[in-house]
Amino acid sequence: MDGRDLVRSVRSVGSVGAVRGLRTVRAAWRRRRADATGLPPRGTERARTPGQVREAEPGPGGGVVRFGRSELRILVTVNGAVFWGWDGATPEPSYALAGRCPEPDPRAVLEPDTDGGWRVVAERVTVAVSRLGSVEVLTPGGVALRRDLPPRWWEPVGGGTARWMQRSEVRADARFFGLGGRASGPWLRDGTYRLWNTGPGRAFGPGDDPLPLTMPVQLVVADAGTHLAFHDSSWDGTVTLREGAEGVGSGHDRAGTSALRMDGGPLRCWVMVGTPARVLLTWGSLTGAPALPPVWALGHHHARWGQGGEQEVRRVVACYREHGLPLDAVHLGIDHYDAHQAFTVDQERFPKLPALAEELRRDGIRLVSVVGPAVAAESGNAVHDSGAAQDAFVRDASGELVRGVSWSGNVVFPDFTHARVRQWWGGLYTERLEQGFAGFWHDMNEPTSFTAFGESTLPRSARHVLDGQGGDHREAHNVYALCMARAAYEGLRTLAPHERPFVFSRSGWVGMQRYGGTWPGEVATGWPGLRASLALVMGLGLCGVPYSGPDVGGFDGDASAELYLRWLQLGAHLPLFRTHAGAGAGSKEPWESGAEVLRHARVALVERRRLQPYFVTLAHLARRTGAPYVRPLWWSAPEERALRDCEDAFLLGDCLLVAPVLGPGVERRKVRLPGGRWYETATGRAYDGPAQVLVDAPLDRIPVFAHAGAVIPVRGEDGGLELEVWAPVRGRTGGGTVVADVGDGWEEPEIERYSVRWAGARIVVEREGADGARELPYPVRVRGLEAEPGLEPH
Repeated sequence: MDGRDLVRSVRSVGSVGAVRGLRTVRAAWRRRRADATGLPPRGTERARTPGQVREAEPGPGGGVVRFGRSELRILVTVNGAVFWGWDGATPEPSYALAGRCPEPDPRAVLEPDTDGGWRVVAERVTVAVSRLGSVEVLTPGGVALRRDLPPRWWEPVGGGTARWMQRSEVRADARFFGLGGRASGPWLRDGTYRLWNTGPGRAFGPGDDPLPLTMPVQLVVADAGTHLAFHDSSWDGTVTLREGAEGVGSGHDRAGTSALRMDGGPLRCWVMVGTPARVLLTWGSLTGAPALPPVWALGHHHARWGQGGEQEVRRVVACYREHGLPLDAVHLGIDHYDAHQAFTVDQERFPKLPALAEELRRDGIRLVSVVGPAVAAESGNAVHDSGAAQDAFVRDASGELVRGVSWSGNVVFPDFTHARVRQWWGGLYTERLEQGFAGFWHDMNEPTSFTAFGESTLPRSARHVLDGQGGDHREAHNVYALCMARAAYEGLRTLAPHERPFVFSRSGWVGMQRYGGTWPGEVATGWPGLRASLALVMGLGLCGVPYSGPDVGGFDGDASAELYLRWLQLGAHLPLFRTHAGAGAGSKEPWESGAEVLRHARVALVERRRLQPYFVTLAHLARRTGAPYVRPLWWSAPEERALRDCEDAFLLGDCLLVAPVLGPGVERRKVRLPGGRWYETATGRAYDGPAQVLVDAPLDRIPVFAHAGAVIPVRGEDGGLELEVWAPVRGRTGGGTVVADVGDGWEEPEIERYSVRWAGARIVVEREGADGARELPYPVRVRGLEAEPGLEPH
């Protein structure tokens, strides 16, 4: 046990009571002792580099290049992705992949290159390997995007896992994005970022790193092109980034650099090249299509610390209804459990929970339950006893059960890397469904507990099955929450086969989108926390997780009326829109802050309800294309440097541009517009980009712009779907995609495409592929005609 553990333990004694504090001390001591005896000492290490190339062996989609002290396998797949792995590393097995590795591209051939190297030429990319082992990724035109220098390993002389480092160079003008959920993003500045999922143990802001969802995924954007690089190792590590500079050192460019240091695991890498949309499409085909949330999950969620009981839930819901505030889901936290034990219900406060759930469902409101991985280590606890019978819980290297401390006291943790354990855990959701819950929110699943904020609650020496591969927590930690989400998602598909599961998680890893979305945890109440909320959602979307969102208002402190409204206005335009209130959060309900706040809050909530059909469309498009709902301004024009540097606005799909207010006292703000014509939705005023414009941002709204020619599905005043069409520029056409709601099951909806054009003095809206004589299936409202007086839609 070290000083950090002692400090945490003392804090726990002071904050949650002496009994829990003593348990914390003992658990932290056990964890340190287990690692001291269960992990082999590293001892003397020997450094190794690949050496010089000796021979090559072509194969399907690439081949193997052998060096004096290593070998490199290169593979180009049919989806355009490039894989390379050192020292026998292959694409499988991998928790990141959705199924099997894609087939090799038969057109890609390994052939000799200049200076004794080798290269693989494919349709979208060329990979060049130097005689000393550097790997360079080039565009079809021969422009270098990335160069991985020869790697270096440090191998224990007495045997064991090797550490390794991979240095990479990118273009001097490149910007780094990604690495999972980073509060300081989405553009990642110079610095070192850790790759170890971490529950910070307190509310966090932009300066806190790491957070609960890290990924070794970089999206690199430069004038010459965009590429994504994924080093497929779930071990602990760090990435040190340094941006390049143009015209330094006698006029020469200084390349941007990335230095990846990993404590173990295979050295293997995937790279995909193209436009941002092409890159995310390829990434999605590799790691899996995002799960499609049910329609209600794209509405307004409300979580409250300390719901009190059934009557308190009814009171809050009645207040929302009384004040005309749309509400689609209510989240119940740990306080609804019996003694904080998962898969139980406190019968005193929630004696008729199924009846409450049915009552709310009739009003269009679903219940969502928190679920954590910790299981109370008590004989007689049904979950514990059934898990123990299956030998489901994690053990240390000596075979003893690993224990931590959580809300329910001493706890044990399932090994979700075992298929049998996942099946058992998925079956436990039967109880939740019987209680009437429609969705599930996974918390503290890094995993962490009161003994280990900032670390893992499980010792690094703890043993895991790792789906037959075997290993310890050093390898399993980052994929633990991913496997928990998989257990829940697959269990729910079996238990309720006619409904799409709704699962979102605080932690996860690459491929998390296959099983649901994420929420970043306890973001700090304050303007920095508001800015961090946007950074997290944008960064996760660029890593392939499109459905995420923060707690509106933050978790700690008491948000001012201005901060609360600005957060609400941002949240109304993010995929997961969840407000948070209650004594623990310090936040107030909208009606508790005066008539003005209530009036402005109603505007934001009603606008989200109006835009819900658009979010449904974006969800279906994300599943098919991998494109995030929330996109950086440079999404369609990554070569525009002014857009690459813009972090205070975003695109919502192809049609809308949202410019939230991220600081206090703002009544007007500058907005960077991409190319084309943009209409300010509140005023109808037209602006032509690329440009930077100054617009009003009164307290009751934030600036939102619609792209000329956009077709946006919205909810009409009668509750039905209607098309909001924004006039295209004269002489140009527009269009959009609509995916109508067909319920929360698995029925595949029809994708409808609409075109917009001028016909003389009229605007004509047509459904593509339909008989022109047929009427459109939805009412149409044309906007933007204020700039074109006397014109009419048709």
